[in-house]
Amino acid sequence: MKIAIVTDTHFGARNDNQNFSDYFYKFYNELFFPTLKEKGITTCIHMGDVMDRRKYVSYKTATDFRQKFLQRFQQLNIDLHMIIGNHDTYYKNTSEVNSMEELGNVGTVYTEPKVVEFDGLPIVLMPWINANNYDKSIDILKTANADILMGHLEINGFAMNAGNMVCEGGWDRQEFKRFETVFSGHFHHKNDDGHIFYLGTPYEIYWSDYNDPKGFHVYDTDTRELERIVNPYTIYQKIYYDDAVNDYSKHDVSKYKDHYVKLIVVNKKDLYGFDKFTDKLLSADAFEVKIIEDFSEYDAVNVSDTIVENSEDTVTILEKYVDELSIDLDKKRLKNTMKSLYNEAQDLEI
Repeated sequence: MKIAIVTDTHFGARNDNQNFSDYFYKFYNELFFPTLKEKGITTCIHMGDVMDRRKYVSYKTATDFRQKFLQRFQQLNIDLHMIIGNHDTYYKNTSEVNSMEELGNVGTVYTEPKVVEFDGLPIVLMPWINANNYDKSIDILKTANADILMGHLEINGFAMNAGNMVCEGGWDRQEFKRFETVFSGHFHHKNDDGHIFYLGTPYEIYWSDYNDPKGFHVYDTDTRELERIVNPYTIYQKIYYDDAVNDYSKHDVSKYKDHYVKLIVVNKKDLYGFDKFTDKLLSADAFEVKIIEDFSEYDAVNVSDTIVENSEDTVTILEKYVDELSIDLDKKRLKNTMKSLYNEAQDLEI
């Protein structure tokens, strides 16, 4: 049996921005559902954070979600299992009020951990662990008669995004050592240690997702192998402009249509040529073009994304500040909270 696995879909992301919504559903319409149909897949597990905002969902996002996502599973006769993530719950200490049970009547929603058999293979489905389901979660972790766990977990030592922002203050990975394999949502960057696998988002949501391959997965219950289906569609593009080494007069700008673009100016010796290129770029129907300048001391090869975003990134500065504080609080937990708040704050600017 083959099971489709998708996670962290974040419908309604970027303040219900229609550009992102169209981009998300392009993935489902042109890759996800056609692949499931082609492979004859009849079961799908969503590993949490179906929605983006915890407090509310707009009418438009809710309508699109029902018509363009949930109803597609019904039309294709695909059994949908949805694990509740931290973005799907209104309260932080309980999953009792959650967007999935309010919005959908399709599939099975898991607010508490449960062992479910798929073609004879028992799999633990583990939602976001909170105060209300904590005891049951611990019991399942210790006693479940299953080799495979799929959940929405925050485990120490894994990269939270492509910038290698590493989780601290979460669960110790030793808590999951009795399982043969653990698959999880929550962190948006695909990474693993050979035992625990974070599968990542199906598409780009933030600039930190740029140049970080996205997609979904297919799990074979017979062979226990995981196949990755890469999403070819992007919404972010960067151009490192250096007219000392490149001729931009014939640069094809058509690929920037329906994208957010950062034009990073390393060298612009020919001002007239630069103006012509920017005019050409601005007419390419990009969603937005941001011009970033003053990198003249670098060459295009050596201007890293880190240098572009910040000479010292915001999280590093905050972590150093916490390290220098004379407080009795758990600094690892404080840093982890700051990282979560920083990621949420990214939603305020595209």
